[in-house]
Amino acid sequence: MSESAADAVIARIRAVYARWGRATGIDEMRGDWETLHAPDESAPPAEPVMANGVAAAWIGRGGLRRDRAVLFFHGGGFQMGSIETHRGLAAAIAERAGCRALSVGYRRAPEHRFPAPVEDALAAFEWLLAQGLAARHVALAGDSAGGGLAVALMLALKARGRALPAAAALMSPWTDMEASGESFSSRAAADPFHQRATIQALARTYLGRGGDPRDPLASPIRGDLSGLPPLLIQVGERETVLDDARILAERARAAGADAALEIWPGMFHAFQLYPELAEARAAIAAIGAHLARHLGLRD
Repeated sequence: MSESAADAVIARIRAVYARWGRATGIDEMRGDWETLHAPDESAPPAEPVMANGVAAAWIGRGGLRRDRAVLFFHGGGFQMGSIETHRGLAAAIAERAGCRALSVGYRRAPEHRFPAPVEDALAAFEWLLAQGLAARHVALAGDSAGGGLAVALMLALKARGRALPAAAALMSPWTDMEASGESFSSRAAADPFHQRATIQALARTYLGRGGDPRDPLASPIRGDLSGLPPLLIQVGERETVLDDARILAERARAAGADAALEIWPGMFHAFQLYPELAEARAAIAAIGAHLARHLGLRD
């Protein structure tokens, strides 16, 4: 790991978070995120579409396969993040996978609470199938809240008896609204961004009053993970949400699913968002290889 590069990224993020207080409104926070995560000029433009009434965008350079797709869900605690903040990441995954990505601008809290994002994910997946793609020709990818949403989508499809996608790549997936993992204690000093209280506050906003944090579509580690397609789960070694990834992998394997877990030394939450990090580029290469293989685009 290049400590200077990672430290520079962490300092840049913390400088933004340090400006936020109790009086900071969601619009200001979202605006700061848009600035913080503005894609590099080299990222290909997004092609907006409406996917069954859900804002979405095709992302990827010309020449990528169009008979396969990566359905991408951005992170941001279900409150921030957008197609634009994650355009660079979605484009990099698409490039490595060899097919376009459809990035989903699902509805966000507090205006739209659970299960609105799950409903939007279902709508976008169904829209892809209506475009002529078979489920086996679609793969999922997402970071943080988007990673948890990808798993929730698969659980929702299973419950409806629908065909599942070919594979999924999950980056620092948020899968436990109760923040019950032991890593919230063991990694508290190492994580530069998230503590248990932060995660629980985000969960309360997402779920709303009376919302059940143990609902499997909100906390996928509580769901029946049998029958899921091959998963690649990546997480940083410094993350308090490390156990969200580790427990998901353990329970998926126990249910008979193929779940590979990569714990990246020295890395922080959703480090793949920062292409200046060599670790991010290597992680995205691994994601692309995983998705391409299961989409039949690579041996």
